Amino acid sequence: MVSARCKMLVKEILKGQGLHYMVVDLGEVDIMEDLDALQLEQLRLDLQESGLELMEDKKGILIEKIKNVIIDMVYHSDGNLKIHLPDYLKEKLDRDYNLMANLFSEVQGITIGQFLIFHKIERIKELIIYGDLNMTEIAWKMNYSSVAHLSNQFKKVTGLTPSHYKQLKEIRNGGENKSVY
Repeated sequence: MVSARCKMLVKEILKGQGLHYMVVDLGEVDIMEDLDALQLEQLRLDLQESGLELMEDKKGILIEKIKNVIIDMVYHSDGNLKIHLPDYLKEKLDRDYNLMANLFSEVQGITIGQFLIFHKIERIKELIIYGDLNMTEIAWKMNYSSVAHLSNQFKKVTGLTPSHYKQLKEIRNGGENKSVY
């Protein structure tokens, strides 16, 4: 679960089954009742019907927690991202970073660092489109040492420079928003 909408959906599913919860958080639900096999299967089906999945595999759960911490850090940090990722993950998840990094790479086929970069670039795309910040401000907010560093990484991941990406979006949006009178 990444969004508030997902959390609301899970809460509705739990209420629909008459289940009480203490916590519904990113990728985690604390249900007050002990579920029998039939209730668990019904919960699994209801979640699948809504495009979500019930995870019971401990490794899979840890991977999802790692993803959620990184996504939350990239999309919801108030300040800039001047956080040492290994220490941050260790603090948030109370696990050895090397164990998490090895497991993540083994299961996902990419490193935690690559996952972080991908989501930083996705966030940068949003910030470019919103247009509230200039590239210097975006670079600072996303913890790049310079606009050049951000631009190089952006181009490496997307194949486009940030300015070219913005131009393409403006052209595309301009074509979609035209009205015929």
